[in-house]
Amino acid sequence: QVHIVESGGGLVQPGGSLRLSCAASGIIFSVYAMGWYRQAPGKQRELVATITSGRSTNYVDSVKGRFTISRDNAKNTVYLEMDNLEPEDTAVYYCNANRKVPTGTINHWGQGTQVTVSS
Repeated sequence: QVHIVESGGGLVQPGGSLRLSCAASGIIFSVYAMGWYRQAPGKQRELVATITSGRSTNYVDSVKGRFTISRDNAKNTVYLEMDNLEPEDTAVYYCNANRKVPTGTINHWGQGTQVTVSS
C-alpha cells in the first residue's frame, strides 16, 4: 500500500522560513518524479516545484529564488525549503509522486499540510 505523508507546515511570519517534508512508502521512490503543489482558498491547485528521478528541478516563477526542492532517496523523502515567505504563499501544500508507464502516468498524493504566512 502506498503512503505519501507531508509534514512541516505551520504558521510563520512574512519573511520567515519553513521546511516541508514528504515521506513515501510502498513505492520504489528512486524511480518516481516528486512534486509539491499548493492550493489556496478559492483557487485551483498549482504546481510549485518538481524534481525528477535524475534530480532535475523546476519551479513556478513566483517561488524561484525563494524555494528549493530536494530529495533523499535513502530516506524516501522529498523536501521543500521555503525562504522569504510571503502571505501569498499561504495554502495547503500537497506532495505528489508520479511516474510514466506504458498506459499513462501513475500518481500518488498526500493529504496535504497547511502553510500560513501572516503577521
